[in-house]
Amino acid sequence: MPDEIARKLFYKLNEVCQLTDTQPYVLRFWESEFAQLAPTKSRSGQRLYRRKDIDLVLTIKKLISEDGFTIAAVRQKLGMEEGPEAIEGLYEPSPPPPPAPREAIRALNRELEDLLRVMDETDRRLAPAGARKGGGRTRA
Repeated sequence: MPDEIARKLFYKLNEVCQLTDTQPYVLRFWESEFAQLAPTKSRSGQRLYRRKDIDLVLTIKKLISEDGFTIAAVRQKLGMEEGPEAIEGLYEPSPPPPPAPREAIRALNRELEDLLRVMDETDRRLAPAGARKGGGRTRA
């Protein structure tokens, strides 16, 4: 996947299809065939993929399309028949070293505050003029 793609925590099904040049029905089929390809689901049931899922999709696609492997051969090549731990290091990029815990918490708090500000601004812009009194989010 190109490096210029924004690193996000989650990608929606359509985004993954665009990034990997794959059809949604293919991704859903691969989910049924490869245990490691298991996106989380939102409250509304929407599939949410992580970067490691996208990397796995690209690996599977290459093995099938370019290298001519069958589904069973891809499973075997990736070690999926021996359990999920077998391919952990095969497609997952090594994460950067974590920052010191206090720094990480402060950074997360700043991101959450920024997100709350954006949400409050959006609520104010979308709310009818008479409903703006006493609005805003409560912060825990």
